[in-house]
Amino acid sequence: MNRACVVAVDGSESSLRAVDYAIADAASRQQSPHIYLVNVQPALSSNVTRFIDAKTVEDFHRETGDEALADALAHVEAAGLSHSAHVLVGEAAPSLVDFAQAKNCDLIIMGTHGLGSVLGMVMGSVATKVLHLSTLPVLLVK
Repeated sequence: MNRACVVAVDGSESSLRAVDYAIADAASRQQSPHIYLVNVQPALSSNVTRFIDAKTVEDFHRETGDEALADALAHVEAAGLSHSAHVLVGEAAPSLVDFAQAKNCDLIIMGTHGLGSVLGMVMGSVATKVLHLSTLPVLLVK
């Protein structure tokens, strides 16, 4: 029985399928888990942040993250499930794993292919990194 789960959301179709899976799974349980919808924005390089003030960078991350989370939020809200949305900044895999552990989640749910699939082929996918870093179960949704 999951009390809480993290669903990684990057705005891709794959991540939206992961959200829909989490909704269907929660609906099948007597007690639905809290769903944390989490988007991780990559940190801007220090070369960029030297020329842009911190408030502008923070606003950029928030707006971009909120945009990526919009469809996922609409789906979870329509289902009437307990949820919250979070925008983190940093490297995606460790940020997701650390967040899930900090919130005492039972499960991380994510799509197998996100928006960075070309980069993922070169550097390794976020899903693969999460699998390696997490001590929690990770459910990959195709």
